[in-house]
Amino acid sequence: MQSSSHKTSNGDVARGRDILCFSHDWSGDPLSKTHVMRILARDNRVLWVNSIGYRAPTASKADISRAFKKLAAAATPIREPEKNIFVLNPLAIPAYGKPRIRELNRHLLRFQVKRAMRKLGFKNPLNWVFNPAAAIIAGTLGEEKVIYYCVDEYTAFSGVSARSLAELEEGLLRRADLVIVSADKLYQSKAPFNSNTVMVRHGVDYTHFRRALDAETIVPEEIARLPRPIIGFHGLIADWVDLDLMAEVAKHFSHGSVVMIGKATTDTSALKNLPNVHLLGRKPYAELPAYCKGFDVALNPFRINELTLNANPLKVREYLAAGLQVVSTAIPEVEVLGQCRIGRNKEEFIGEIEAALQDPGPSAARSEGIRAESWEARVDEIRGHLASLDAA
Repeated sequence: MQSSSHKTSNGDVARGRDILCFSHDWSGDPLSKTHVMRILARDNRVLWVNSIGYRAPTASKADISRAFKKLAAAATPIREPEKNIFVLNPLAIPAYGKPRIRELNRHLLRFQVKRAMRKLGFKNPLNWVFNPAAAIIAGTLGEEKVIYYCVDEYTAFSGVSARSLAELEEGLLRRADLVIVSADKLYQSKAPFNSNTVMVRHGVDYTHFRRALDAETIVPEEIARLPRPIIGFHGLIADWVDLDLMAEVAKHFSHGSVVMIGKATTDTSALKNLPNVHLLGRKPYAELPAYCKGFDVALNPFRINELTLNANPLKVREYLAAGLQVVSTAIPEVEVLGQCRIGRNKEEFIGEIEAALQDPGPSAARSEGIRAESWEARVDEIRGHLASLDAA
């Protein structure tokens, strides 16, 4: 397995360049893509192409609302929300399993992206593809290099056309000059398609979450007076989060409080009738360290399935940077960290929470244990791989 943690200056690699980035919507919560591009934008210009989707929309109220928002956004000009990051809202039809629509998307997207590139004066860009659906135009935009940065097993998401997406991704894997994956299981499945496949595990916005240990950071009022212990979670509450397990945790610690922060995209009825569960919704990223400061222990309660076995949960490193004890289900990329408590069934999971509560709340020593895994260190690692590619 190829992996690197070497320190290197890497000279001018990925500096002074134009970068294309096909990712999720910029307005969403900061993900690995956001952190990587923010660092690259210190020395480069980035054209961030908002999500072109990878699953067919349904007739649900949420999907219809999103479709209308996408249509409205497509009419807005390119904006620069942060220095050197320019956001394009493209119009695309997320139905990549149908050949005619795929071909229409190819022409439509290429036209929109090329027009934006001309407007910004982009030349010979590095194309960083985080969304495999962008395979339909990757390599047709005058790129110097195509980099496929794979952070999930996209075919395992619910609602996607797995066969069509796998076909698109295989083409992208074979076409890319460099493939970067964030988990060992992803390396095993993607490397056979491209010999230039490397693993770069996720980093953490260390200085941000370390603020949980600062004296001036104030625990938010809505959790400050809750009964202890406060057992916390932050992140998207989706179908890969084991809410039945969370309900069992809440029942076991009925004298304490379970706090869940994040947008819910799945049925949370298993929790809503439990008096000590507090579903607080999405909170601004800037406020998360303050909430972490109020937690006694933090959880990563992922179900074990093909999606999560390939995942590298950002929240785990964020919890650790905040100095918290972390209890997780048996997710390989959490286990490999060696800094978390692992529960392989309900009883073990609750037992590990009990053990963690012997030393509750943020600890400077725990935070120090993850300091070296900053996103800056990860981007330097990526630059090293690009330098090796140039030298080959």
